[in-house]
Amino acid sequence: MVSEYTTREQQRDFYKSNAWRGNNGLREQALRRDGYECVMCREEGKVTTRDHATLEVDHIFEIEIHPEKAHDLDSLRTLCRYHHNKRHNRFGFVKKEKKWNNERW
Repeated sequence: MVSEYTTREQQRDFYKSNAWRGNNGLREQALRRDGYECVMCREEGKVTTRDHATLEVDHIFEIEIHPEKAHDLDSLRTLCRYHHNKRHNRFGFVKKEKKWNNERW
């Protein structure tokens, strides 16, 4: 099932489809396979589960460039919102410095 996903509308339709969002859709299958845990956090030695953060499913190969991989479970991975935004350089991604430190007066 190869389609084109070059426009925002085509991408939106894909991400709202039952094949993606359904009870046993690709998104749920990827989350289940990865144990509902961010794989990048796991590689860093941290545990980030759905109890700690919003988890998102990332296409390793962008669907607008590789539409043939849109339905390929092996091209998906579970990421927390932090790592997903970092991976896509969203919001001019720069890790925020802490505004306050723990020093007490």
